[in-house]
Amino acid sequence: MVKCIMVQGTSSNAGKSVLVAALCRIYSRKGLKVTPFKSQNMSLNSYTTKENGEIAIAQVLQAEACDVEPSIHMNPVLLKPKGNFKSQVIIQGKVIGDMNFYDYQHKFRDTALKAINESLAVLKEEYDLIIIEGAGSPAEINMRKEDIANMEIAHLADAEVLLVADIDRGGVFASIAGTFMLLDEYDRKRLKAVIINKFSGNLDILMPGIDKIEKIINSPVLGVLPYDHDLHLPEEDSASLKTHKFDNKKDIIIGVLKLPKIANFTDIDPFEFEEDVGLKMINLFDDFHKITKNIDGLIIPGTRNSVDDLIQIKQHNIAEKIRELSDRIPIIGICGGYQILGEKIIDENKKESEHGTVEGLGLLKVETNFNQNEKIVEQSEGVITNSIKELEGEIVRGYEIHEGTTKLKGSKPLLKINKGFGNTNDREYDGACENNVIGTYFHGIFHNYNFRQKFLNDIRKKKGLNLKYEKDPYETKKAYSLDKLAKLVQDNLDMEFIDELIRNKHDKDN
Repeated sequence: MVKCIMVQGTSSNAGKSVLVAALCRIYSRKGLKVTPFKSQNMSLNSYTTKENGEIAIAQVLQAEACDVEPSIHMNPVLLKPKGNFKSQVIIQGKVIGDMNFYDYQHKFRDTALKAINESLAVLKEEYDLIIIEGAGSPAEINMRKEDIANMEIAHLADAEVLLVADIDRGGVFASIAGTFMLLDEYDRKRLKAVIINKFSGNLDILMPGIDKIEKIINSPVLGVLPYDHDLHLPEEDSASLKTHKFDNKKDIIIGVLKLPKIANFTDIDPFEFEEDVGLKMINLFDDFHKITKNIDGLIIPGTRNSVDDLIQIKQHNIAEKIRELSDRIPIIGICGGYQILGEKIIDENKKESEHGTVEGLGLLKVETNFNQNEKIVEQSEGVITNSIKELEGEIVRGYEIHEGTTKLKGSKPLLKINKGFGNTNDREYDGACENNVIGTYFHGIFHNYNFRQKFLNDIRKKKGLNLKYEKDPYETKKAYSLDKLAKLVQDNLDMEFIDELIRNKHDKDN
């Protein structure tokens, strides 16, 4: 029979996602068929699964830790914030519509819970162990009746719960005790143990507090996980953009326009693994001319609202400055960034925003139209055209998540489509190229090492630097980080306790 265990946190960003990834790695390597599961996630970083549906990027990493293909059933409810207390609601990979917070919680809960039940049942048919991630904190007592992410799911899945607490932000013992105290007896019985995360310092100093908190909550602390700053793993929270450290000593500096409504910013993650590359996050209110003076390339990433962010670019008087940059350095727009680079965004029905049709930056001879009804969500593959001579015929893979279709109006296409949607409904080409400027709908374009290598080697050549042709450092170091994370957990937690949770359930079922 299937066993479910659950990781909940005393707060957001306590480390639930990475602990689930670690446990997925550990138990899959022990020979169990393991899958992650998060009933409801709120994230702007999403991924297209094999079913051509959207799930949060965190569950993709966790699936990778299990060596299994991501599925819509690993994250049956995804909420993508749109502002003004509204979110786009995605159920089992498909868009249902936009809802405000109140209507979602009070009028849609039963529908969401039904999908969660269905997805959990699907996973139980295929896997031995389901490792569930909670959301936020289970002690949100004002919303317990509406809960479909924490204790309600623990009861539904008959899952024992491990509680993770972040010591880095302070008040760790109060947050642990407060969580136990605020849960009623029915929920509290699910909590089996505590894990303290992100610790830096002398463990001996912490031990008296651990002894006391174990007596207060009448549950064990399984261990203390050290804060390892060398782990490089994708993150789903936009707050993580602050952790992209700018190092002006790097040989190459890539600027990333931090759009107000930025989304799918994991597209830039591979650059973090290039030893000679630094990322510079550029806010619209920065001194754009000063901060871009020494950058070697500019990326305009995805956005949950292309028109609104384009308007912001114009209002901050940097549209012309981006055009001037294009004479000097390569500029690449991905998804919404691609749409912004075009000549026009047509939105007569004001589907994207209240601004309607707007003029783009005009760096690509394309037009984007928002008149189509359905959101495009597909895994995609294309072949690079002769627009990039050195890579002509190279296969590129990615995924598409966009509203709006784009029509070529004179620019060369970047890719000939093998699988996916691309620019227009003829599904023949994706993207566009014009001098130093490239646009594409393919999220994950820089995860294709040969494409990223060509982009960076062109810059290296221009600056007189040594060209690089080694193995993909992103994939190598990501796998290394997952293994290192799993070892860190095994070395610092009482794994026999967790093993016993699983064994007891199996024994009871058998």
